[in-house]
Amino acid sequence: MTTRYTKIDGSSTGYRNFLIVSGAVAALAPLSALLMFTNGHYITGMNNQVPWGMPIVMAVYLIGASAGSLLLSAMSSVFGMKEYKPFSRMAALLAVLLIVSALMAIILDWGRPDRLFIPFFHIQPRSMFSLNAFLYSSYMALGLLYLWAMFNEREKLEKQLGLLAVLLAVLVHSGTGAIFGFVFVRELYNSPLLPPSFISAALSSGAALMILALYYTFKFTGRELDERHIHGLAKLMGIFIAVVLYFIFIENVTRAYAPKNYEAASFLLLNGGKYTFYFWVGLIGLGLIVPMILVLNPATNRSLKYIIPAAWMQLLGVLVERYIIVIPAQIMPLEFFHDKEITSDFLDGAYANYSVSPVEWAYSLGLVGVVVFGFAVAIKLWPILPSQANS
Repeated sequence: MTTRYTKIDGSSTGYRNFLIVSGAVAALAPLSALLMFTNGHYITGMNNQVPWGMPIVMAVYLIGASAGSLLLSAMSSVFGMKEYKPFSRMAALLAVLLIVSALMAIILDWGRPDRLFIPFFHIQPRSMFSLNAFLYSSYMALGLLYLWAMFNEREKLEKQLGLLAVLLAVLVHSGTGAIFGFVFVRELYNSPLLPPSFISAALSSGAALMILALYYTFKFTGRELDERHIHGLAKLMGIFIAVVLYFIFIENVTRAYAPKNYEAASFLLLNGGKYTFYFWVGLIGLGLIVPMILVLNPATNRSLKYIIPAAWMQLLGVLVERYIIVIPAQIMPLEFFHDKEITSDFLDGAYANYSVSPVEWAYSLGLVGVVVFGFAVAIKLWPILPSQANS
């Protein structure tokens, strides 16, 4: 059965109001970035000990959701799973919008956005930052080309680009995980499991995002959607969550086993205050275990009243996971040389403090608004949505 894609009418008062609200939220991103650019980062919660704050958390989070969306988009063209064909354009569009928003988070957080092209002229093969400049730009270009092939129904090219998109999405998010995993001087970063862990979390958040995008888009545009599509995505999400839990378990057991990492493991798992709370309650409990049970339990996995909250919890859970990865490692004091003492006048051995400032919250919300506003505009301008989605 051929899938017919159409634009939305977009003439209703509800749609116009949605554009106004989402556009206003999206405007928070450039406005907050301008505040940080003109006033300096002292107005944020970041400091000399914690230079990576909520903007970097959001960048990593959005890159993961983008990679997961692109992988789901390729399910039909690459892996022959035709039940995903109606949503392939939606997923590819979201992948492009998410990577654009993620790059906004990175570039505007630099404080010197005018230096955008410098990484392309000063290549350092041993630096993941240098390599990722090429990976991210190539990924965005490929996503746009992949969408073009879909719009023009070039099936052979779509399959070829889809396969390349899968490989590049895995490589891009593995590279993002390697930014942290290759930093040996911070115990809570240094882990060879971070790249595959990032991929599994990308898949789970990508599935959750697609569930919510399908449900709300079809609901508010009045299009027919067979709930079995969402049931299938929910099961996939549950499986991916189980993989995320496995990687988190192995990583932390391995860390806790090594005597040199006792302090780091104890800080995150037992004595880290709000960070320990975020880990056990925000990530493990509400972010992973509860949604996994809801979407894999036969008593609840056929009902949208359980699946939709589970998808929201998973999206928020992965955001907490990104926060747990980025921030606590910077809170702990650096140990440059094991069993050696280095003294200076700058807070040696002291634990840092960091709290997300209002301008960072506004910036983060604005980045999400950019994706939502861009999606709302795109589905009116181009035939993204299937006229109906039945099994």
